[in-house]
Amino acid sequence: MAVSTAPRTEQLELSLLQMHRIRAFEAKAMELFQEKLIRGSVHPYTGMEAIAVGVCSALREDDYITSTHRGHGHSIAKGLDLKLMMAEITGRATGYCGGKGGSMHITAMRHGMLGADAIVAGSVAIATGAAYALRLQGKDAVVVSFFGDGASNQGLFHEAANLASALSAPVIYVCENNQWAISMPFRDAVNVPDVAVRADGYGFPGVVVDGNDFFAVREAAERAVVRARAGEGPTLIEAKSYRITPHSAATPNDNRPAEELELWRSRDPIVRFAEALVERQLVSAARVAAIEAEAIREVEEGAEYALGSPFPAPETAVADVYAPSEWNADGRLR
Repeated sequence: MAVSTAPRTEQLELSLLQMHRIRAFEAKAMELFQEKLIRGSVHPYTGMEAIAVGVCSALREDDYITSTHRGHGHSIAKGLDLKLMMAEITGRATGYCGGKGGSMHITAMRHGMLGADAIVAGSVAIATGAAYALRLQGKDAVVVSFFGDGASNQGLFHEAANLASALSAPVIYVCENNQWAISMPFRDAVNVPDVAVRADGYGFPGVVVDGNDFFAVREAAERAVVRARAGEGPTLIEAKSYRITPHSAATPNDNRPAEELELWRSRDPIVRFAEALVERQLVSAARVAAIEAEAIREVEEGAEYALGSPFPAPETAVADVYAPSEWNADGRLR
């Protein structure tokens, strides 16, 4: 199956910048949480940046994604504004959802971000329905559903996968297998080595990729996107990676073996990607350093913008909660 040509140097630089933006954003978010400037929690995407950026770099602007409680990386990779994201997670009125969605519920339709969902596997069904809706509208856009290894054990995932296969819905399921739940390793939760084998039961391809290898992730995503656009239905991509921070800011305890964590730190996706670009003489070491500095600067500016923004007015608390008053509960006009 033919896929698009290799990304140009400027595209690769943008991908590296996006990965650094994610890394810097998560570091700043954890800092703001410690300062009690973020309510709820923060679930860092640190160590998994190649997945979101690799997949989203294969998408068009009119394609869509759905996300999870660990959704900052997906949002940034899809092109959301760092300032408005930072405003949202700090509960400010200038955020994407007016400060009422917070870290786990960022939605930005104009960027093709259908929403993060704190319900495990919740956004898988949303992505499947949205993908089929695009097909009914005669559009060739696709939807990517990002979810974790834990969501692959939820009934909602299996129902959605079966329906998507039967309808040939243009959806790409991306399972981010980061090896652990809060405290249980993936190997103790399932009796198969790979989530990807489950695609066989629904009649569409399942592939395993190194989730810390940008090029491997992008290639798998490109193939899945081409297949979906051609009307051939879903693909399940299992990207094996690892979060190199604790599960969340609110659960700082970490019972993962120190040697395992150190092994995965040595496989840092940003370092690997940058080294590959320098080795191939596509980007200089000086340019790599400049890109990292640019990402940190942008995130700091985003935090400054957010903390200088107002909180939502009290009277907006019930806005968007109830149906408009001119409608009855049964959906008919008064």
